[in-house]
Amino acid sequence: MADEQRISTTRRISAPTGRIFELVTDPAGHVKIDGSGMLVAAGDARRVTSAGDAFEMDMDREPLGDIPMGKYRVRNVVTRIEPDALVEWTVGGIDHPPIGHVYGYTLAPVDDHTTDVTSYCDWSGVSEKWKARVSWPVVPLTMLEKSLANLDRVVTFPTTDA
Repeated sequence: MADEQRISTTRRISAPTGRIFELVTDPAGHVKIDGSGMLVAAGDARRVTSAGDAFEMDMDREPLGDIPMGKYRVRNVVTRIEPDALVEWTVGGIDHPPIGHVYGYTLAPVDDHTTDVTSYCDWSGVSEKWKARVSWPVVPLTMLEKSLANLDRVVTFPTTDA
């Protein structure tokens, strides 16, 4: 890994950049993209539009069967956003400040109907104390790849909500 603090993956998706940006800036979109049953957007979650906007997610690790963390809530705060180009957010608990890692999507239009989407997780802002407690990468590349595959599926085959 060239940069051990940041992992990323890119996928070309057959959708206009604006459509993808709508999905990745909507907390409900994150639930659809995750697709695991682990995430639920809080009832008051709104589309993010600027740095400092926050959205809360209810997490339930039990459906994944991987980490015995049970149910908890995370607060995501947008750190950077550029319309139709980038959205990045940091993750923290409701009862404690963010640890320092960020997730994000960068969007690069190929043409009017196709976009290269990069999904990334960056741990460069995590304190040495936390780095000593956590085995990198916490979010494996396969999870980012799965998110992009789900994003592609959701954008290509949109579902209607009842």
